[in-house]
Amino acid sequence: MADPVLATHGISKSFGALKASDDVSIDLRPGEIHAIIGPNGAGKSTLIAQICGTLMPDAGSVHLLGRDVTQQSTRARAKAGLGRTFQISALAMQDTVLQNAVLGALGASGRPWRFLSPALEDADLRARAEAALERVGLQDHAATRTAELSHGQRRQLEVAVALTLEPSVFVMDEPMAGLGSEGSKRLTGFLDELRHEAPILLVEHDMDAVFTLADRISVLVYGKVIASGSIDEIQSDRQVREAYLGEDA
Repeated sequence: MADPVLATHGISKSFGALKASDDVSIDLRPGEIHAIIGPNGAGKSTLIAQICGTLMPDAGSVHLLGRDVTQQSTRARAKAGLGRTFQISALAMQDTVLQNAVLGALGASGRPWRFLSPALEDADLRARAEAALERVGLQDHAATRTAELSHGQRRQLEVAVALTLEPSVFVMDEPMAGLGSEGSKRLTGFLDELRHEAPILLVEHDMDAVFTLADRISVLVYGKVIASGSIDEIQSDRQVREAYLGEDA
């Protein structure tokens, strides 16, 4: 079995008496999509924040490509190969689609950010940004102000920004949120192909997408992983059905 490209080892995080993460150990292997599911308040966002570096765990560690990155910043983890999309959009709404993508490419380059205009004139940065936009189908909207995009298009742009980082791992926090059935279907198809470029840790409430995409599923309830396995194993797990999926799963 291939070594994990991303792993957490016993990470825990408490806020007062609330255990948001309780000894969580998960991993992501090359070429796979590992879905993290669970009810609202299960601790999924807290887990992602610790993996991506916006929140430090009280205990445990995070490893990326075999290296301990627990104490590294979000920026350092991105430079090391971790690409993230957000549950709540982190795009610059007043900037154009191309400007957002160029900012992502600039961050990937490791060069200091000073002024966006010179970055837009950089042929390499612009080429990387335009290639990412083409991959998600937004090349015709490059000059569009991001605030004018539909919700689904903003989700596409977030993926494009992550692509400019040329990551080794994707961490995606509810990429289907707010999409209609057609939008979810298109994004599902795209992610199915993307896994061959870099594996994806996927937090998602859209169970149709999860059951279509996931090679493995881990179920988080009250900050603790109560089950982890294949789709069939998760669907047949009585504890999971009682806690989250329901008896009709």
